[in-house]
Amino acid sequence: MSNILQAILNIEKSASTQLRASRNAVNRMNSIGEGLEAYIKDAFAGTIDETNLETKDIAVSKVFSYLGNANNIPDAMLKGGDAIEVKKIQGFNSGIALNSSYPKDKLYSDDHRVSKACIESEDWESKDIIYAIGIVPKKGKLKHLWMVYGDCYAANREVYTRIGSTIKEGVETIVDVEFSETKELGRVNAVDPLGITYLRIRGMWHIENPLTVYKNIYEVNKELSFSLSCILQKSKFDSFPKKDREAIKNNKNIATKDIKIKNPNNPAQMLDAVLITIEEK
Repeated sequence: MSNILQAILNIEKSASTQLRASRNAVNRMNSIGEGLEAYIKDAFAGTIDETNLETKDIAVSKVFSYLGNANNIPDAMLKGGDAIEVKKIQGFNSGIALNSSYPKDKLYSDDHRVSKACIESEDWESKDIIYAIGIVPKKGKLKHLWMVYGDCYAANREVYTRIGSTIKEGVETIVDVEFSETKELGRVNAVDPLGITYLRIRGMWHIENPLTVYKNIYEVNKELSFSLSCILQKSKFDSFPKKDREAIKNNKNIATKDIKIKNPNNPAQMLDAVLITIEEK
């Protein structure tokens, strides 16, 4: 079973951070985004430098139980392991657009934004989720990769669903409004006297870049050719196979450090966590 430590080892071993152009994307930005997704999947499958597409596909199918689509979270799910959501940004200070999907501390199978194919790909109720955030400023070359677990980054889902519920309740109190439930926040029907106009209410969630959130813990050297930083709770790090943990700690090109981070549900509390970094000149 693949895991994030193996992916980091594969990235360190690889000679390339050049993202492959997508054959399916309709524009350059989509091409870069799909190229980043492919790179992350290759990292977990150990096929970053593999040039034979059939060999890649076979390796990826052995590692992942689900590969996502543009409309549903997650982008991928490891067999018996974590879910992965990939986000591309161009600047070091850019926020992360999550669109209609609020930040996830974990991925739950009862979330209506999760596709039926994903739910049925394994027997599962919840999974830890990795946000893989790539900074790709130009020419399709990955400059920095943040990999952070949702439970280090986002609050419990009740924090976010409460906002949606409150908005719906508020709309329903408006006189002469016909409100209907949708997969978005809702819809107001028959707004005008003819009853032919309707209003879609949807969330557009954003979250601060990890470079900002964790700037007191790790600051990216923008002069480097490539860098990677990963934050996960200490308990999660310790749950991985001993051979993978030792391989990370014994690799001279990978640094590990025990750190403290704020609990996303209560910033007065500190969580034991691990910072893993790679820096290439």
